[in-house]
Amino acid sequence: MCNYCGCREFPLIGRLSQEHWDIAECAGALRRAIGEARHDDATALLDELLARLIPHTATEESGLFAELRAEGALADEVQRLCAEHTDIHGVLETIDRTSPDWPAVLKALDRLHQHIDHEEHGLFPAAVIMLPLAAWDRITPEQPGFLEGRTALEDRSKVPPGR
Repeated sequence: MCNYCGCREFPLIGRLSQEHWDIAECAGALRRAIGEARHDDATALLDELLARLIPHTATEESGLFAELRAEGALADEVQRLCAEHTDIHGVLETIDRTSPDWPAVLKALDRLHQHIDHEEHGLFPAAVIMLPLAAWDRITPEQPGFLEGRTALEDRSKVPPGR
């Protein structure tokens, strides 16, 4: 997870990063259960992973990703990440619990790990730079104006071109 740029100071990024940590821990436990042939545990962990993943993805796509799409500069990256959400969910949500395809789950977990890495070390730091403060206020309703008074970041919508 990202620990170098300060993006976690943004409440939504901090929350999504913590959820990534929790998802990665659950995915690791699922991977171990599959590897140890503890299939009942693996099935329960798959359900737990989905219970974490589905609301996390909804938060990303309806909040941060929507703002990044509207801003425009990262729209292609957001599109790619949404396609990865669809791919990963498509595998994990359709696993037959009576006869699970564990190799498919393991491949999806590999893609999930890479996906989280891209968000943590690419998208989240870029979002901090790209989005104007008003966008952060819109997607951080529990803390409106949380960036007021900060001088390290400027509202890009108010910065003259070329600065």
